Amino acid sequence: MPTTPLSIAFIGLGAMGAPMAENLIKRQFRVTGFDMRESARDALVVAGGHAADSAKAAASGADALVLMVVNAAQARAVLFEAGALAALSDGAVVMLMATCPPGEVEAIAAEVVRSGRHFVDSPVSGGVVGARAATLSIMVGAPQESFDKARPVLDAMGDKVFHVGERPGQGATVKTVNQLLCGVHIAVAAEALSLAEKAGIDGRVLFEIMGGSAASSWMLRDRGPRMHEPDPTVASAVDIFVKDLGIVLDAGRAAKTALPLAAAAHQMFLATSGLGHGSRDDSQVVRAYRALNAKPANDP
Repeated sequence: MPTTPLSIAFIGLGAMGAPMAENLIKRQFRVTGFDMRESARDALVVAGGHAADSAKAAASGADALVLMVVNAAQARAVLFEAGALAALSDGAVVMLMATCPPGEVEAIAAEVVRSGRHFVDSPVSGGVVGARAATLSIMVGAPQESFDKARPVLDAMGDKVFHVGERPGQGATVKTVNQLLCGVHIAVAAEALSLAEKAGIDGRVLFEIMGGSAASSWMLRDRGPRMHEPDPTVASAVDIFVKDLGIVLDAGRAAKTALPLAAAAHQMFLATSGLGHGSRDDSQVVRAYRALNAKPANDP
């Protein structure tokens, strides 16, 4: 029976990280968190956790470290530059839950393992809603012993925990494929809406029809309605897909795999960001299509 880590350092208390940390607190873990924003640290304390003034202080003596940071560069900065890895207890487990390139994950894992700690490659899918409800999908690449050690922590944050392989980087690869599909699905839904709007068809009616047809997808049903809102609540930002689809294309180059649909979707998210909408909800990729397909001024 795996030993449950009692003391957890949680780095990255953002839109997803904060509710994930709160779910660990609800499961009776002792959570000490760090985020650059004081307001995020204060909110963790209100939820029953503990705040630290640095990543190293949060990790001091902890049995586990959860990294819900933006990218691999931030993970490296926390672990190696800020000293969080060295501050952990001997045999602690490091869980990298951000979306990172598989090659970067492998390199970070090697350094963590050399320090005598366990490394669990464990990116997540499910967005803010899944983070709050503890219904995230978690894709794990790690040796069985490391996976068993991390499992109680992962189960507190997600209800779909998959052990996809024994090697770090394999979880990141599955997440990369997930982001390829998600990004393309959102972009093609926006493209379909753009065509319908150009023909004078009510987009709300279009998505009501498509949502119940063979053309439907989870992304179409979820993001489609938000494409009609002028400024929807941000579930996941446009710039997240600029980053994630960039990772997809990097993985494709490394594997010498052609990914033309991912490349096209990436360009549309990039264009949306370039138009000044990078921090808006990712459904707003539709703005790039509307800009591209605007009616000419001399069109009667």
